[in-house]
Amino acid sequence: MHDERKPVAVIGERELAMGMRLIGFDETFISTGVQGARDLGKLVESGKYSMILASQELRRHLSTQSRTTLERTLEPLVVFLPTPGSEEEGGESVNALAKRVLGISIDNLSSTSMVH
Repeated sequence: MHDERKPVAVIGERELAMGMRLIGFDETFISTGVQGARDLGKLVESGKYSMILASQELRRHLSTQSRTTLERTLEPLVVFLPTPGSEEEGGESVNALAKRVLGISIDNLSSTSMVH
């Protein structure tokens, strides 16, 4: 049995990547649009991650074949998250998801000033 623990990656808009970094995800990547879809493919192909949390927006830039492949792949498991500030039809916003699952409000985090 293989017991190597692989990290989880997050890829998408700045708000998503920074929000996930604030709650403890170290492997975050800011990338959007067609380039973001390419970068997502590179993360999947790297074999470095057990799970990749990707912005729902990146899903829109994938070919039908790529989407189908990612939806059937279990290693790494790719989960598409709603775009920050939006609510997918039939889904919930990132803030509502974070509040329900993690018990934190991303709105409160974004109003806090950050020093770079």
